[in-house]
Amino acid sequence: MISAQAWADAQRLWDFQQMGHDPRPCSVAIGLGSHDLGVADTTADLYHRGMMPLIVFTGATSRTTQERMPRGEAEHYRERARELGVPAEAILVEPRARNTGENIRFSRELLEEHRTPVSSVLLVSKPYEERRAYATARKLWPEVEWVSASTPMTLTDYVDSIGDARLVIDMLTGAQQRLMIYPQQGFMIEQPTPEDVTAAYKRLRDAGFTSRLVPDSAEQK
Repeated sequence: MISAQAWADAQRLWDFQQMGHDPRPCSVAIGLGSHDLGVADTTADLYHRGMMPLIVFTGATSRTTQERMPRGEAEHYRERARELGVPAEAILVEPRARNTGENIRFSRELLEEHRTPVSSVLLVSKPYEERRAYATARKLWPEVEWVSASTPMTLTDYVDSIGDARLVIDMLTGAQQRLMIYPQQGFMIEQPTPEDVTAAYKRLRDAGFTSRLVPDSAEQK
């Protein structure tokens, strides 16, 4: 049973993780691979709304996706976008990336190989990873403008779509931890964290929502 406090803390992290950007036309979209086909759905919708002429889907497989997406996350995203009417020539597939940093680096390399001029990128991710993805992209490719996007939905709707509330709160807690420790490790730019967000994270961590945390001996207790 998840307590009312844990739900409130999860909601605070959910709200903070979203960047609040308004989608606008960009040079290209990069859809970050994951277990969530909603990323492909949202990217396809943005394409049909004229927000970009080209899409890069990026991602190999992980423990979470190797059974659901045996051909690789990016390839399954491409197939989904094609089902939704995106033409084949508007999609590039980057099949190697296994983390967010590689998503950005390998997508950049692919676009450079195709000699695609890029001044702005629509970065499409899961809702609770907007800020983490944005901070990583700004660190690794600072020359372009980044606009964050995800499927518009509430925390409750997302939990219902996944079917596992504890897992979602674990993932939220893990995303927040990375935002707090990865800048010092050089993986992303700093994102100032409000005190109430830090407090919500610590309560969730201490309550045992830890399956998606990474080891960090320097983390403040």
